[in-house]
Amino acid sequence: MPHSTASRSSYENSSTAAGRVAQNSIFERFARAGFVMSGIVHLFIGYIAIRIALGGTPGSADQSGAMAELAAKPGGGFALWAGGVAFALMALWRLAETVLGSSSRPDDDSKKSEAVNRVKAFSLAVVYFAFAVSAFNFARGGGGSSSAQSTGITARMMQSSVGTIALVVGALIIIGVGGYHVYKGASRNFLDDLEGSTSDLVRWLGTVGYIAKGLAIGAAGVLVIVAVVRSEPGEAGGLDGALKTLGAQPYGVALLIAAGLGIITYGFYSFAMARDAKM
Repeated sequence: MPHSTASRSSYENSSTAAGRVAQNSIFERFARAGFVMSGIVHLFIGYIAIRIALGGTPGSADQSGAMAELAAKPGGGFALWAGGVAFALMALWRLAETVLGSSSRPDDDSKKSEAVNRVKAFSLAVVYFAFAVSAFNFARGGGGSSSAQSTGITARMMQSSVGTIALVVGALIIIGVGGYHVYKGASRNFLDDLEGSTSDLVRWLGTVGYIAKGLAIGAAGVLVIVAVVRSEPGEAGGLDGALKTLGAQPYGVALLIAAGLGIITYGFYSFAMARDAKM
């Protein structure tokens, strides 16, 4: 059998296996619920950012702050337990794509493209596992500030040259991820992730949401580099620090409200993903 034919056969077999995992009806429902939970988290993050801008009760404008807000609501504990399970299954789905390849792109036999897709799938799996752990912690009445954790990790890593280099590399990766989100929104490449035709509203939500989230992620990466350059680990406050730094700038109130609305927009787009995402 020619090598190219063997490679195609192997890819098709792995795609079929990935399809069997993703298209299991129970697994798929819980995985799609992960998009709903992600949307809720982003709605709370945006709400907290706007509340901070307007001088209301402070909070952490990141996933830990969002989950703390949710935990304080009636039924919030149950929602967090359910959300943790959904996030965990989302992570497992992405791990299946990492190992077996994507079942939603069976015609893409480019090795380079396949490798990129698997790296993206693994990165998302890590993010969703982290969300799952955070959700379970808050559901049990624990949990902590992501911003404080980020500052503590930065401080420990800055104690060595290797750690400092790793911080800079990590920050550049974060900036790259943010830039990719901006590109994905501006180019509307996110439409490739959806099944069937999409409405103008969904396209608008995706465009604005991805760009807003990408700018926020990129700003968080910039703050890590600022922390390293100034030898001030407190500057690396993650998404919460990025949004609060934005609020401290001239016209910060307007900028922070705009950022909050953008993140809320991404939250609504996540609900569309729950319905239309290719699995």
